[in-house]
Amino acid sequence: MKLLLRRDQRAAMLGSKPVFQLDVRAEISADEKGAIDKYKLGKTMLYEKNPLVDRGSGLLGLASRMAHHAMNISVSVDDLTSGKRIECKDILEVIAVEEQLKEAGQNFVAVLRTAQHFGGEEVLEL
Repeated sequence: MKLLLRRDQRAAMLGSKPVFQLDVRAEISADEKGAIDKYKLGKTMLYEKNPLVDRGSGLLGLASRMAHHAMNISVSVDDLTSGKRIECKDILEVIAVEEQLKEAGQNFVAVLRTAQHFGGEEVLEL
């Protein structure tokens, strides 16, 4: 798997500070795609900033969940394989998200490697 990261920026609506963009996409092999499909890993969350906690019920709960959805950054296996744009408020957030995505990518490679060896044998040279 190759993890492709692309940084960009755009002007904010009110023209004050720029909005920083990070495009992320994974290039995966046919074997890796097979393991994702076989083990139904597409919805697996690899990165999530501000995971949802119980925000109540009724109209206030709905408004709270909508606001959370607008501010939350999440990346699933499907997002990674099809590509996703993440918008950040500043460069420090871009750096933090990149680091989390790199770590999540490394963990996911380990999951794929393990998934590909079920029903088989793996030889490790130590």
